[in-house]
Amino acid sequence: MERKERKASWDSRREKNAGKAGTVQKSERPEEDRILEGRNAVLEAYRSGREVERLFLLDGCQDGPILTIRREAARKNTPVDYVKKERLDQLSLTGHHQGVIAYVAAHRYAQVEELLELAREKGEDPFLILLDDIEDPHNLGAIIRTANLAGAHGVIIPKRRAAGITPSAARASAGALNYTPVARVTNLGNTIDQLKKEGLWFVCADMSGENMYQMNLTGPIGLVIGNEGSGVSRLVKEKCDMKAAIPMRGDIDSLNASVAAGVLAYEILRQRFYKS
Repeated sequence: MERKERKASWDSRREKNAGKAGTVQKSERPEEDRILEGRNAVLEAYRSGREVERLFLLDGCQDGPILTIRREAARKNTPVDYVKKERLDQLSLTGHHQGVIAYVAAHRYAQVEELLELAREKGEDPFLILLDDIEDPHNLGAIIRTANLAGAHGVIIPKRRAAGITPSAARASAGALNYTPVARVTNLGNTIDQLKKEGLWFVCADMSGENMYQMNLTGPIGLVIGNEGSGVSRLVKEKCDMKAAIPMRGDIDSLNASVAAGVLAYEILRQRFYKS
């Protein structure tokens, strides 16, 4: 069957711009948070029902995941461009496109109330993960992935001085971003105060805290993870009810932020559902 490139209306000048070798014009790219790269990220976007507005696929690639994506694109009537690797390299923001780049509808940040509503719908005590100035989008994406797998009802991030939803974050989430709501707030401390009124209590990761295995981490809870270098800020830490330390027996004294989030989140999961 003959392949036919179909152009989105907002990018009608692509052919003229593409003549400038080695460059990608700004008019060709949407905002960063609307670009997905990699097979899993794009496939999960389709599976979750997120609108894919345009798809770029490596011409001639016929392996299983690509064929699955092509079937989804046909089912959803997504405009598809079959392009050479050089073209994908130009469009890529991460350098790890795996032969697939998608332009999707803008990511919609959730409202904090939506996270609480999700917990109510599931009949569970709220479990939220709050990130205090996480700067690395890979860490953000990895924590969103952990949040989904550990049963958290959402992630809350600050609007300023912190990573937002970028292609790198979306890729690192391995598709979890399509299922885990992320709320963006102006002031994390004020948000904690508001959530306390809803019955949540808060524990932050801190090396000077109590051994997490000796703590009661059940009930409505917010887990606060701090900046990769400086940890949880003083003002946010003062808002927390407890500080949890992860036991360490090695020669170094810290874990990556996303790993620390995973360890603590799974202890919360264990105490919720598997405590004997």
